[in-house]
Amino acid sequence: MLVDSHCHIDFPELLPRIEEIADNMRGQGVSHALCVCVNLEDFPRVLRLAEERDNIFASVGVHPDHEGGEEPTEARLAELAAHPRVVAIGETGLDYYRKPENAGLQQSRFREHIRAARRTGKPLIIHTRESAEDTLRLLTEEGAAEVGGVMHCFTESWAVAEAAIAMNFCISFSGIVTFKSAVTPKEVARLVPADRLLVETDSPYLAPVPFRGKLNEPAFVRHVAEEIARLREIPIAELEQLTTGNFFRLFRHAVELRRTA
Repeated sequence: MLVDSHCHIDFPELLPRIEEIADNMRGQGVSHALCVCVNLEDFPRVLRLAEERDNIFASVGVHPDHEGGEEPTEARLAELAAHPRVVAIGETGLDYYRKPENAGLQQSRFREHIRAARRTGKPLIIHTRESAEDTLRLLTEEGAAEVGGVMHCFTESWAVAEAAIAMNFCISFSGIVTFKSAVTPKEVARLVPADRLLVETDSPYLAPVPFRGKLNEPAFVRHVAEEIARLREIPIAELEQLTTGNFFRLFRHAVELRRTA
């Protein structure tokens, strides 16, 4: 069985099809998924999915690109993360590709998330784009290694992956790793230690080959896993076991939920 470690099935592109999406997950052997929050206004919708479905977990956070709405504070994030279905803090981080002009605000938000993660003992979900140096610096300055987390949808260099791994982070690959042009992600996917490897869809975005350009969904994480198994020259069953085990070790608050499901 596989776990989609990062998806947005609460988004309007997917939510109306939630029963079909759940059926497709079962058909592809995807047992669980983590629905990742991107702003506090939509957090109730994310949480509702996790409350209604035993195999869906939630996170709480504000994406670095998000504008308007409630600004996250350590206290507010910690308050929302106290719900037992919330297993992580994020999506958070830095994105200088889309929003280079508000780097200061992004960094301030990021620090609030890291502090909330340390306060709650729940791991971080990190987005970084053209901002790896500052991302790693802030993680170091704020003591993020205490809780660890995941560098999601990873496309950075092996040097960045090594630095994140040294701070107790996992490395997660999306459908990008299936693209022919994704030379660096493929190389990093070969090198990541087995106990730090995760797979995801980031759905509804970044559908893997053979669905590239179409709407993505958690069931398609199987294609990501198959490509990484091919790159690492291991059986898909071994890759499934590795990544599922890694998910429940990292998102440790999901373990008890899994037992009671």
